[in-house]
Amino acid sequence: MNNLRIAEAFDLIADLLEFQGANPFRVRAYRNGARTVRDYPEQMTSIVADPSRKLTDIDGVGKDLADKIVTLCAGEPLAMLEELKAQVPRSVLTLLRIPGLGPKKAAVLFNELKVSTLDELKAACETQTVRKLKGFGAKTEETILAGISLAATADVRMMWADADKFVQSICEWMARCPEVDQIEAAGSYRRGRDTIGDLDFLVVSTQPEKVMDHFAAFPNGTTLLGRGPTKISIRLGDGLQVDLRVVPAESYGAALQYFTGSKDHNIVVRGLAKDRGLKINEYGVYRVEGKAETFVAGGTEAEVYATLGLPWFPPELREARREFDWAAAGSLPELVELGDLRGDLHMHTTATDGKATLEEMVAAAQNRGLEYVAITDHSKRVTMARGLDADRLRAQWREIDKLNKRLKDFRVLKGIEVDILEKGGLDLDDDVLSEADWVVASVHYGQNQPREQITERVLGALRNPYVSAIAHPTGRLINRRAAYEVDLQAVMQAAREHRKLLELNANPRRLDLDDVSCLAAKSLGVPIVISSDAHSTVGLDVLRYGVLQARRGGLTKADVANSLPLDEFLLLTARGL
Repeated sequence: MNNLRIAEAFDLIADLLEFQGANPFRVRAYRNGARTVRDYPEQMTSIVADPSRKLTDIDGVGKDLADKIVTLCAGEPLAMLEELKAQVPRSVLTLLRIPGLGPKKAAVLFNELKVSTLDELKAACETQTVRKLKGFGAKTEETILAGISLAATADVRMMWADADKFVQSICEWMARCPEVDQIEAAGSYRRGRDTIGDLDFLVVSTQPEKVMDHFAAFPNGTTLLGRGPTKISIRLGDGLQVDLRVVPAESYGAALQYFTGSKDHNIVVRGLAKDRGLKINEYGVYRVEGKAETFVAGGTEAEVYATLGLPWFPPELREARREFDWAAAGSLPELVELGDLRGDLHMHTTATDGKATLEEMVAAAQNRGLEYVAITDHSKRVTMARGLDADRLRAQWREIDKLNKRLKDFRVLKGIEVDILEKGGLDLDDDVLSEADWVVASVHYGQNQPREQITERVLGALRNPYVSAIAHPTGRLINRRAAYEVDLQAVMQAAREHRKLLELNANPRRLDLDDVSCLAAKSLGVPIVISSDAHSTVGLDVLRYGVLQARRGGLTKADVANSLPLDEFLLLTARGL
């Protein structure tokens, strides 16, 4: 039982309680509990297993939540959750995804019409049955019917890298509008979340009507969802919803802070404001004296935070995890930037499943300003990629030796991505691995094995003296494959013990480690290497996504091993011991 599954259980309790119309404070307690557990940098199972520690020492975890966490960690069902699930069919929760259909109306549909699925609700709307219910009417019925198709895809989130393409296109389109003085994307996109549900834009302008007219004409099969005096919502041809708000310059910073979020970050900000006799909203910061409100600040985010004695927070940190603690201690991290990276330590060539030759990959890395790379083609276990056996690998290394003699101010490390075998152990013998400059070990097969077995396989690799790092440590593929069951806490502790590194795979489909795990590694002092896992020359460009993920984990240049010059980098690896 990992933190994600515990959080999912608490979220489900909150969903079910909300549907039943339970006390909002009770619902919020489970929502907050889910967020606390999901974002905590250490596994709950580790805390439960330590008799000297208490779950209630975690901010936001009271006795009730702690007892439930203990139960879940023991692999036992939660009596409360099972009881709620028996009372409300799980399919009913899909009704809550319909825009504008809250828990109360969803409960009426379920209790009076026995509607429990989107298909059943659609049929009830088409036969005009819904409008006959008290508090609904024809307009509500039409709104529900229009929102059903949106609810069916409400759980589908777009990768940040894909959302970024839309952001750039929209910004380019809006730049053609002379009435736009300033524009920026906010929301989860600006915070760099690995997946995006929708997009939010803020525009500074004195002529909102002209700005919104131009926005509505965005050439991508757009559908107008709604429009007001200063806000417009459209849906792009692929289903992505985009909201745009026009604000005056004096409120721009306050609006950007508010709509960037996260909600949990903003709750803390508003609480701190209240303690100081202030009020913060999307329009600005106001001094509250009785019924009188005096505008204090709002033009920039820095001004807004300064009224609370806070520094400007990089958007990636605004998740109410550690940022306020860091600020209070005067130790807000200076986050890593793409330009800090000096090397790329995971890439493939035509020797296995890459699309470019050794020389082409090296030239591409040089053109991007890197100082060193490691060539890490697959080992022989990955047969579909024509993985390398010992003879072919050594032949490739001889080619690398020849290439290094011709290169100036650049070094190619002789590497390998060696498979961690299903039965344990590595795909190549130690006599081969001992000749490498850099060895990344990875799990590609047997990903459905039990948690203990996969964990032991990875721990065994970390104990090997010739392994330098673990590649894509959880094996997740965003929106396609969940992380395999592995005790990441144990993996991190072993990495620290054996002085090994963990990879943050920058491929936007992986971004593995995730942001919470990056923060956990940072807390343990485990160095991270941000690698592209490139299979082509253009694949090197994904490093920017890895850096964004690292920033969300609070990583600085000092936390990222491949920000070091080569000689210092090698001292951190098995090659330098």
